[in-house]
Amino acid sequence: MKELIDTRLEDFKLRFAEKEDVTLILDFIKELAEYEGLLSEVVATEKVLEESLFHRKSAEVIIGEYQGKPVGFALFFHNFSTFLGKEGIYLEDLYIKPEMRGKGLGGIILSFLAKLAVERNCERFEWWCLDWNEPSIKFYKKLGATPMDQWTVYRVHDEALENLAKKF
Repeated sequence: MKELIDTRLEDFKLRFAEKEDVTLILDFIKELAEYEGLLSEVVATEKVLEESLFHRKSAEVIIGEYQGKPVGFALFFHNFSTFLGKEGIYLEDLYIKPEMRGKGLGGIILSFLAKLAVERNCERFEWWCLDWNEPSIKFYKKLGATPMDQWTVYRVHDEALENLAKKF
């Protein structure tokens, strides 16, 4: 039986995802990607997610259930700060179904992850947000999150990744 974690909202429970949740996780990823206008970029498969999440344990997933039905998820993993010499938690994705937004569910998940970071002796809890996503930016700032305006994210992927690897 799946272990449910009580939250401050009686009808909202959290739980760590299990292997049987791979289809649900992929569905949430696709819903999030569609919201962000990036559905065409999703190439993850159930097999890849199962391998990454439950065999290699590259990341963890929290499922949010409202009245027993899955309504959102958060995918996160540990990163490391060389300056602090300690781990942090990096939130890759947070998604709540549109019809469930405005009930405080996302805030509860973020609060749970912050609690998890404290329990795991992490120094940071961080994530990225698309610049155009004003509702999320306002929400995050309301929670006390501060944007890292002095940093720019760089990415090497596809052919550029292959070319860089060949230079070794």
